[in-house]
Amino acid sequence: MSEKERTTLFIDFEFTMPDRNSRRRGFYPEIIEAGAVLVENGKIVEQFSSYVRPMRFPILTERCRSFLSISQEQVNSGITFKALVDKLKSMGGSKNCQIVTWGNMDMKVLQQNCQQASVAFPLPGKQIDLSMEYKRFFGDQNQTGLWKAVQEYGREGTGKHHRALDDALTTYHIYKLVEKDKQYLQKPEPATIGDMVDFSKLLNKFA
Repeated sequence: MSEKERTTLFIDFEFTMPDRNSRRRGFYPEIIEAGAVLVENGKIVEQFSSYVRPMRFPILTERCRSFLSISQEQVNSGITFKALVDKLKSMGGSKNCQIVTWGNMDMKVLQQNCQQASVAFPLPGKQIDLSMEYKRFFGDQNQTGLWKAVQEYGREGTGKHHRALDDALTTYHIYKLVEKDKQYLQKPEPATIGDMVDFSKLLNKFA
């Protein structure tokens, strides 16, 4: 399937966090904010952003509130987890829709939250962890943070880091840049020494 025909859903979640010294029995991260960007034929056709009410531990910890800058009131006004699952299913519920996230935690937490809520996982399509693709593509030893990756490309991220929709949009921007670079690499002509020298100058600009 060509890039033009493909449907891709870019997702980012923010989750609850335990306080550093707390031992909450049975604690697991729950989605409290969701951002999703649906792209068809290379164009954004739908964006979704919402706070989500956690089921198991509805009161946010101080650490979670300060780290994510999300208030208890914002989360209290959010949609239910079931409503989030229904929305994700309506956006990306087809097997032909690939799911792209930065890192593998988003899908792990979604799967765990679905199990806890006894609802079916809504996204049957191929899952791509763009941070691993980026790591393989650039040969980085360590997994790169989302916004560090954008800055390495000489861009700024979209909006605010740790805002779910902004992070989903930023993931989409990096995806486009990586796909474009992959196409350059697939060109059959071998690079000349002159090209390599120019390329090193370009890299220095971003260093």
